[in-house]
Order: sequence, then C-alpha cells, then structure tokens
Amino acid sequence: MFNKLIASVLPHMPKKLVWMVSKEYIAGETLDEAIANAKKLNAEGIMTTIDVLGEFITTLEEARANKEEYLQVIEAAEKAGVDGNYSLKPTFFGLLLDKDVAYEHIREVVAKAASYDNFIRIDMEDSPCTDMEIDMYRRLKEEFPANVGLVVQSYLRRTHKDIENLKDINDSEHPVNLRVCKGIYIEPEEIVYENYHEINSHFLDDIEYMFKEGMYPAIATHDVPVVEGAYKLIEKYQVSKDKYEFQMLYGVTPALRKSILDKGHRMRVYVPFGKQWFGYSTRRLKENPKMAGVIIKALFKKG
Repeated sequence: MFNKLIASVLPHMPKKLVWMVSKEYIAGETLDEAIANAKKLNAEGIMTTIDVLGEFITTLEEARANKEEYLQVIEAAEKAGVDGNYSLKPTFFGLLLDKDVAYEHIREVVAKAASYDNFIRIDMEDSPCTDMEIDMYRRLKEEFPANVGLVVQSYLRRTHKDIENLKDINDSEHPVNLRVCKGIYIEPEEIVYENYHEINSHFLDDIEYMFKEGMYPAIATHDVPVVEGAYKLIEKYQVSKDKYEFQMLYGVTPALRKSILDKGHRMRVYVPFGKQWFGYSTRRLKENPKMAGVIIKALFKKG
C-alpha cells in the first residue's frame, strides 16, 4: 500500500526532484547525450541498444514523427561509430491505431538499420500487443533475416510455446534472435506466473530451449540466480560466446554487469533517452509500484 501511494504521488512531484534519481537510469534528454553515453559504455567493452522514450500515442501524425526521429537516431549513431543497435516499441509507431501503418513505419526503420548492416529489436509490450508483435517480427524477419529481433517475457504462461512456434523461421545462418526478460507489465493473474522462483525457472527453461535449437538468446536480467543459471546452461551446451549475449538496463547493477564482462561474456546495455523521460518513469512506477520504495530510499540517501 505504501509503494502504491508513493507511486501515485511521484508523478505530481517537481520534475527536478524526480530527475535526481531518473538521470542515473536514463541516458539524457537529447540524442547527443545518448550517443555520448553509449560511447562511454563502448569504451568499457559494452555494446548498446538505443531506445527513444515515449508514451502511447493518439494520432498517426505522432507515429510518422516518431519514425522520422528513429531514422535520425540511426543516422547519427552510425555516423558517430556507436557499437550498438536499436530498440523500439510498436505502439510508438501506431500499432494500436493502425497496425498496417505501424508496420510500414517500422519496416522503414528496419531497412535503415539494415542499410548499415545493423539491427532493430522489437520490444514486447503488454498482452493485447503480443500476437501482433510476434506477427510483425515474423513478417520483418522474412525480408530482413539478419536485421530484426524480438523480446519475449518469461512471466507470461504462453511464452515457451511462442518460442517453440518460432522454430519454423529459425536457421543456422540467421537464427531467431530473442531478448528474454522477466516482464514488467501488470497482467491478469490467469496469464502470468507470479512466484519469483517460478518466473526464474521458466526464464531458464526458455534460454535452455533456445540453446538446444540454435537460437540466439539475449539474456536480459539483473538477477544473480538467473545469471548463474545461464552460466550453467552455457557450460552444459558448450555455447560459443558469439551465440548469445547478456543485456542490462542503463545504470542498473553495474557491479554484476562488470563481473559478467570480466568472465568474457558479451554485454549489451539498453540506453533509453528522450524528452519524455518523466512520463516514461512515472508510468513504469504505476506498472511496478515496488520501484517506488527504491526511489524514495535513493532520494533520502542522496539527501
């Protein structure tokens, strides 16, 4: 109840106060800041995936503008020599307004990345979007087999079957490329696993299946038991280091991140930026009120 109360109050607090904490987890308001921070991570041997922050949109004009912004992001990041790729949310391109328009926008972004031999990750959003985003991935992978990936969420009961169903588009030259994460959206109890240990178990089951099938997992976690479980699977199946990677959020668990790097594993950090950081941050709090207590503690720690 305390966390929910704080989560409801924080959106009404001064932006400068919320930014005190948010700035550690967001790479800046501008593209220049995002590129500079991505390059700093590159200097540490870390790859990146750049994401433009944004809330759900209400018009197709916003969708078109967001597409143009992503094209500019790719052009600037490639020119700067960033070692990284790009992530996007289909609702940012109008998925819930007109899925065909959204597809065409995203296809243009993927084509832009492909022109640089680079890659776009389609983020997975809440359950009403799941089937549409899987279908979009399938369609784009057919045209751009090496330049597009998807996210799956291990807390959804359907996810393991979704991965199995992608076996038909998996091949050794262009494997199915999935970021596996736990999932953060508040969903109906009947469609998700809620127990911490159960979610971890299914996360590792998903990774194991991908290793068995020669798919490429991006292991997105800050959870030590999951990291250690992944190590065991990598050893069990003798997976070469170019067949998977670990991923983490910007600013989160840097010590664990360094330990993974020190063991010789590939690491990619999600680099979110944009002027809509406030809406993004407060929406995430509403989705996961447990984060509110952590933020309040951090504010007091900072004085």
